[in-house]
Amino acid sequence: MLTIDQLIRDRAGDDRVGLVFADRTWTHDQVVRAQAERAALLVSLRRPGPFHVALLMDNVPEYVFWLGAAALAGAVVVGGNPTHRGDELARDLSHTECQLLVTDATYRGLVADRDLGAALPPDRVLVVDDPAGDVSPGRPSAYGERLAGVAGAPLPDRTAVGVTEETLGLLLFTSGTSGAPKACLCSQGRLARIGSVVAQMFELTADDVCYLAMPLFHSNALMAGWAPALAAGATAALRERFSASQFLVDVRRYGVTYFNYVGKPLSYILATPEHPDDADNPLRRAFGNEAAEADVARFAERFGCTVQDAYGSTEGGASVQRTADTPRGALGRALPGTLILDPETGEECPRAVFDAHGRLLNAEEAIGEMVSQTGATGFEGYWRNSEAEAARVRNGWYWTGDLAYRDADDFFYFAGRDYDWLRVDGENFAAAPVEAILQRHPDVVLASVYAVPDTAVGDQVMATLLLRPGTSFDPDGFPHFLDGEPDLGTKWAPRYVRVTDDLPTTATTKVLKRVLRNEGWHCDEPVWWRPAKDGPYRRLSPEDVAGLDDLIDAR
Repeated sequence: MLTIDQLIRDRAGDDRVGLVFADRTWTHDQVVRAQAERAALLVSLRRPGPFHVALLMDNVPEYVFWLGAAALAGAVVVGGNPTHRGDELARDLSHTECQLLVTDATYRGLVADRDLGAALPPDRVLVVDDPAGDVSPGRPSAYGERLAGVAGAPLPDRTAVGVTEETLGLLLFTSGTSGAPKACLCSQGRLARIGSVVAQMFELTADDVCYLAMPLFHSNALMAGWAPALAAGATAALRERFSASQFLVDVRRYGVTYFNYVGKPLSYILATPEHPDDADNPLRRAFGNEAAEADVARFAERFGCTVQDAYGSTEGGASVQRTADTPRGALGRALPGTLILDPETGEECPRAVFDAHGRLLNAEEAIGEMVSQTGATGFEGYWRNSEAEAARVRNGWYWTGDLAYRDADDFFYFAGRDYDWLRVDGENFAAAPVEAILQRHPDVVLASVYAVPDTAVGDQVMATLLLRPGTSFDPDGFPHFLDGEPDLGTKWAPRYVRVTDDLPTTATTKVLKRVLRNEGWHCDEPVWWRPAKDGPYRRLSPEDVAGLDDLIDAR
């Protein structure tokens, strides 16, 4: 039986270094003992109802200790997202019926004086770094005193706990880049299997050091970072929060050999000043998803490692793996039974057709939703959200909610999320290919493309650009760049360009497009626009904004 509980028990008595954080180290055995003590505390605090414990902290050792404690006690970890605020965060904890919250003094304030649901009154909050133990009235015992009461506790009796592969281990909120997040179910068996497969895929051993800089409440950090390290008996090197400037420092300091990522970390790291000896480091492998194709190649060359970028989701319903012969711009090949379907008709979309320059000629027909005929078996559902489950599983097939297209050689291309569709001058197309082209510009670190209203009908293209330090937007040179990209569709060029110093992102560096889309040109940052389709860019003035707003209102 393969479970997280068993993988933790396998590390008992192991005196090799298991965890590193800042200047402190713990052996595997010390980690297991810390987890066993917290498991005993967790069991003592259990109440009737769903055995759910929320963790609201950065990547600190206590997070790892409580992850293990919950697995040993048969409890379910709910990863609290500290980038959520106020009622949104309270809704997460209330919806998942948490009966205990483990947090720290920094994040306790995010939920103080808020209704967290009947299962989680104020006296059910543990503050791991507060000298008073928690900030709730009537709780005299400090957190340290609580742990002292269970010091030396043995591993829980497995028969009494009754953990199996089907035991629910995690409730993982989806990133919420397009709307309210959903709590995805993940069993102990599923997480343990994923961790073991990734460890085997990258040949991780007890001699490896896995760098955990992605937030531990997210599926990527757990499935591509913590679980593989646990399965391999490798050392986990924690970073409290991801830092591009400290990445190489940490790699050298801890002897990091493996790094997992999600979203745009490679772009941010590559934007740091380059040095001749960057490749002089122990890093050998990086694994993640959603990196720009050019960044994958540049990162591998600059830091002297292998980078494998793949497509996957928290729900686990479909996956695509890059192969050696994967063409430019493609994700790779998918598992058998993966199709591109028209979400309206359910019919399979025609294969993509490209011109000599690689421009997609039949986007409106070829782009559809990626669907797996077998993925429904791996999807374990959402917590108390039958409507969302029905949207994912239809007729026994798993619908990813992601746009894609497939060429004649069975290579899949990502075209964005199902909310990333634009319609300009009667032509439908997806945002992701446009973003990939804009990120070829030497001054662009990241590009986010989304629809804003056209003054007449349909949409116009707006792009928010994060530029490299020391550069600025060139309104004269940018049109020349666009004209020089042969695979840029005739409707794809941005009508509006917003230049930013800080893209709104989730904690996993995924861009919050709904924020950008809602703001449109109403922002405090410079926006450039082309009043005429093929004309020059110029700064959008207050008078321009008023005129556009009037036309939109009239529409």
